[in-house]
Amino acid sequence: MTNINLISEYKSFGGKLGFYSHFSSTCNGEMRFAVYQPPQAIQKPVPVLYFLSGLSCTEENFMVKAGAQRFAAEYGLMLVTPDTSPRNTGIAGEDDDWDFGTGAGFYVDATSQPWRSHYQMYSYVVCELPALIKKHFPAEPEKQSIFGHSMGGHGALICALRNPNLYKSVSAFAPIVAPMRCPWGEKTLSRYLGDNKVSWADYDASELVQKERYHSLILIDQGTDDKYLTEQLKPELFAQACAAVKQPLNLRYQEGYDHSYYFIATFIEDHIRYHAIALSMS
Repeated sequence: MTNINLISEYKSFGGKLGFYSHFSSTCNGEMRFAVYQPPQAIQKPVPVLYFLSGLSCTEENFMVKAGAQRFAAEYGLMLVTPDTSPRNTGIAGEDDDWDFGTGAGFYVDATSQPWRSHYQMYSYVVCELPALIKKHFPAEPEKQSIFGHSMGGHGALICALRNPNLYKSVSAFAPIVAPMRCPWGEKTLSRYLGDNKVSWADYDASELVQKERYHSLILIDQGTDDKYLTEQLKPELFAQACAAVKQPLNLRYQEGYDHSYYFIATFIEDHIRYHAIALSMS
């Protein structure tokens, strides 16, 4: 099992926030992640809540901007945020676009060259990172949940829908719910996975939910003033897919909110409480 390197550590709401790096065998290079350990973790292992960030973010954005540590400390949850892609891989063109390559791994396992040699973010999030957390931190590995924002909301939904036995609950802020039918998704899926759209459906929440319902209610918050709402996010498509298979969904349109971390910070307590309840019942 890979060792991890502590980059920096800070006391926060009675617990500690650490930033780490390690060599990822899945992504074939260095990966970074952040972990907030609540004060309860000093006494006993605690449930784990993974947050997946959006395009151009790193492992730092959520921990710095969302105000989540306060509520994680209150409910006794460990927070884990991975980086959004491999970096500095040497792949030509990986830094050319803000919405593809570096900072935009899209939480898929790339099958097309040259991306497949490093861009394996789905397997990293579902398999390698949880194994690291289990080994190095006081976590209850059988009690984990997942949420995310935008590209990361897409990632959280596909991880949970494809692995319902691994995640007790799932939620999202302004997720990309139908990547096969939006410009961001069409761009990234075609480059990472190639032209065979059958494989794209494995990373499309609106397609996945029709194959197998998730075992519990899915919570989504979406701002009505989000500039990406109509062209990229399309939450109504996921709502229609959920309705067709009677998947419980709480899609909340929040009047006047945009796509920013101000939006996330406003409703972060609701999401953490939602996950805390699910994790405490397991």
